Amino acid sequence: MDMPENTLASHKRQVWNAGRTVGAKRALKPKQIWEIRFYLNQRCRLRDRALFDLAIDSKLRGCDLVQIKIGDIVSGGQIRTRAIVMQQKTGRPVQFELLPDTRTSLLA
Repeated sequence: MDMPENTLASHKRQVWNAGRTVGAKRALKPKQIWEIRFYLNQRCRLRDRALFDLAIDSKLRGCDLVQIKIGDIVSGGQIRTRAIVMQQKTGRPVQFELLPDTRTSLLA
């Protein structure tokens, strides 16, 4: 019995990630973090600076970062030194410390 030439085994598809780097991205180096902070300060991007500092301190995923409410980080009119946020993906609570620079940028 003859096999048709156009069987799936004879077609070679190119993989979608051929030649691309896959996996986790490298962490930012301290110099890169300070360069980004300097850039945001020079451009007076207060909201972006506050979000960036919060992201660095908390190490949360982006989807969790944008869901943080004022009540999660403010208590009695002052910014807390520690906060707890429930992760969306894992459902686990994450506790993180808000450093003085981050608290200052959140107040701006």
